[in-house]
Amino acid sequence: MGGTPDASGPADEAHVRGDDAQAAGPFDPDAWAKACAEDLEAEKARRRAEHGAQPGSAAEELRKLVDAVADKLSGLQSPLFGAAAGGAAQQVVNQFVQQAKAAVEPVIERNPEVFDHLAAAGSELLAAYRSAVESQERRWTRGPGPGPEDEGPGPGEHIDLD
Repeated sequence: MGGTPDASGPADEAHVRGDDAQAAGPFDPDAWAKACAEDLEAEKARRRAEHGAQPGSAAEELRKLVDAVADKLSGLQSPLFGAAAGGAAQQVVNQFVQQAKAAVEPVIERNPEVFDHLAAAGSELLAAYRSAVESQERRWTRGPGPGPEDEGPGPGEHIDLD
């Protein structure tokens, strides 16, 4: 206990407190969050490269659909119209497309979460329909003969209406 510092002296306390890290450079309290975000972005980039771009939100997909339909309609040349009427018809189609886009775009901008809910509801309806169809198909393919569902109404209570 003379003048020599022991193993639990001030140098070790500085190391435990992080003083060495501050001496080496500024301490970043968000380093872990930044590292996690970088790892997540790298993983997303790897998956995009491997599987292609993932679909966006339902609102983004609707916007893409509207743009694709608008582009397709704008590029159509109808053989039903003559050469003189073709330009006027194309102008009417373009005007219709622009009006439709102008009507849809604000709805998408104001309510993007509604489209996500509608997409989820559609998935649930599809699952319910699929379940009902599979159940009906099982009954059809089971063949003749009474089964548990074909025995008529189950036991019940007789109710006298008089």
